[in-house]
Amino acid sequence: MSAATVIAAEETASLVQSVDWTAIAPPTIAAVVGLAVLVADLFVPEHRKSLLGWISLAGLTAALASLLLLLDGDRETFCLTGDAGVCSYTADRFTVVIQLLVLGGALLTALLSVSPLKDKELPAGEYWFLLLSSAAGAALLPASRDLATLVVALEVASLPAFALVGLRRGNRRSSEAALKFFLSSVTATAVTLLGVSFVYAATGTLHLTEIATGLTSVDGDLETLARTGVALTLVGFAFKTAAVPFHFWVPDTYIGAPLPVAAYLSVVGKAVGFTGLILVTVVAFPSYADVWAPTLAVLAALTMTAGNVAALRQQAGRAFSAVRLLAWSSVGQAGYLLVPIAAAGYVDDPADAIGATVAYALMYAAVNLGAFAVAALVARRAPENRLTDYRGLYAQHPLAALALGFFLLCLAGLPPGIIGLFAKVTVFQAAVDAGLGWLAVVMALNVVIALYYYLRWTALLFRAPEGEAPARATSEAPADTASLPLPLTAAIAVTALVGVVLSGAPQMVLRFSAAALF
Repeated sequence: MSAATVIAAEETASLVQSVDWTAIAPPTIAAVVGLAVLVADLFVPEHRKSLLGWISLAGLTAALASLLLLLDGDRETFCLTGDAGVCSYTADRFTVVIQLLVLGGALLTALLSVSPLKDKELPAGEYWFLLLSSAAGAALLPASRDLATLVVALEVASLPAFALVGLRRGNRRSSEAALKFFLSSVTATAVTLLGVSFVYAATGTLHLTEIATGLTSVDGDLETLARTGVALTLVGFAFKTAAVPFHFWVPDTYIGAPLPVAAYLSVVGKAVGFTGLILVTVVAFPSYADVWAPTLAVLAALTMTAGNVAALRQQAGRAFSAVRLLAWSSVGQAGYLLVPIAAAGYVDDPADAIGATVAYALMYAAVNLGAFAVAALVARRAPENRLTDYRGLYAQHPLAALALGFFLLCLAGLPPGIIGLFAKVTVFQAAVDAGLGWLAVVMALNVVIALYYYLRWTALLFRAPEGEAPARATSEAPADTASLPLPLTAAIAVTALVGVVLSGAPQMVLRFSAAALF
């Protein structure tokens, strides 16, 4: 063999990258199990379709378990052959925490989904495939370290969600919700891709760390192009977070979607948006904080105000008023989550501010999924899910009523929901430390507004049902003896347990606000 042939062979070999399968295990497991479920659906008889749900639950559990392998240190893969320090996939502490959030949220969503699928409200094979595919994209996104992978992960998480929203065949409300969600999201994605192209034109790279370096020395002729690209890139992620003015799709989509899908969008869909925002602002665009920081601060104030005021105006007797209130509440909570990200642009070390967002997101995920789980329970006897349907819930399902009351108090930031209180204090501190006193005042006013509608709903749980006198003793209270589905009961129990444990030891979550995630 000639020397030239040997050299050519060595150059070819250097272009073949080794893949760190441990690093990419969480999204890979979810994607592979999703494909397996889709194929299995062709062969599993109709009366055994419930098996697909248990396979999906096992797959999500395995994906969660694979995170344990990533606790020994940072891992990187899909790196440039010429520079091993520039990679497209990084499994660091930030990645692991967000993957825990999204895969845990997907697992609880799967528990909520077992009963509707068993009752044949939704096609099993398609549902589980779409849910696992979206979860795989959501798990991929926090590890993405270049704009191309980031956008692909965002769309892999989003496109199956459109189908999930409109999966109830023949349901007009579901179809309209899916169409509105799809059109709004596609428009935002198109704007984001335009922004990505501008950023690439200005810097000549798509890797986030390289963009951060390139933006510090942009040629004067390209300065306007770079600033425009930074602004447009943020649009798609702002849409995913339901920030004003990209929030109008939320209430109609939550109402039209199957309830487990609405729960999934409220937690995992939101986590996807905030993760993308954190990566592009703090990692890729730190030198342009003067562009994105004040913008996000204003968006945070507008978003929390719009969400809380709309939630306050919900009429208790209106159809789907409970789900609509949770939808507007999620918009208000999105405003709180935006505060630390905006604050990160005003401080020298953004790690603490980003940690506050992550801590708040973990608290919000547990209690909001719990609230949706109880809503799914009430929907079994009251499909229109009015707030008035919750009146007297304590007499029928005492433990479920207590759990929902606890979840609502956590969202309001009142004891015994200590974790909600501590999370809000952490966000307040991030705003004050960044010199955003005006934003902290706006947040305080919104917390007071939110107290009213959360407490009003909580009070309904313990009032006597319409037309009945209050029971004199617990033994006289009517009880619903119908057996509850085990997966739904498990979802309520798990979220309540997580909320109670975190309220007893809030430092388990809040420690993320005091440690660097990147």
